[in-house]
Amino acid sequence: MEVAILTVGDEVLSGDTANANATWLASRLTDAGATVARILTLPDDRAAIRETVETWRETFDAVIVTGGLGGTHDDVTADAIADAFSRELVVHPAVREDVIETVAAYRDRNPDLVEAHDLDIDVDAWAALPEGSRPLVNPEGLCPGCVLDTVYAFPGVPAEVRALFDLVAGEFGGDAVSTTLYTPQPEGSMVEAVAGVRDRFDVTVGSYPSTETRNRIKLTGTDPDAVAAAAAWLRDRIDVVEGP
Repeated sequence: MEVAILTVGDEVLSGDTANANATWLASRLTDAGATVARILTLPDDRAAIRETVETWRETFDAVIVTGGLGGTHDDVTADAIADAFSRELVVHPAVREDVIETVAAYRDRNPDLVEAHDLDIDVDAWAALPEGSRPLVNPEGLCPGCVLDTVYAFPGVPAEVRALFDLVAGEFGGDAVSTTLYTPQPEGSMVEAVAGVRDRFDVTVGSYPSTETRNRIKLTGTDPDAVAAAAAWLRDRIDVVEGP
């Protein structure tokens, strides 16, 4: 299963917010056996998001979009996904009710803040999702996520991404398996060995040098026997040590 991850937000592109969602999602997907084929960050640009979703949903088995959902001026992701499918935005009654309950709970927990500031929530703006999508009620926040065909959309707050992904995690999987070897050898001393394992086995090889810890070589494939054989072949040709 090939999955593409699209993170949305001017704050990510400016460096104000770390792209923790992409890293976390990629790790979870890889652990499930899926292959992450693309990771891209876009600004809060409705047309750019629409174009990317249109292309990727035809190219990959699934697309995960994080960020840009909600009821503020820069939240354009739901509109862009609706555009990509030629749909309108609609409000699901269950989602609207959840947004109302979440706002009420916030008011109860923060009476002084609510009294000091004008808290004006446009419930329908926060609850609106592309027509025909499957709503994902948010257990950690105000804004819902949704699934439309093979496109999964989550708000950008990391705790909310993780909670919503857990609701659909069983829908992602694949046959990819991997083994990581650790070595004190410099990367430049392993060129021949790495080329050899690529030539002999149906695996992809990632070589990841580090100046602070042991270097890593990651072998990935869809045949567990081939991955194991490649690892054994490589162990005979480089200095392999225990991982951190």
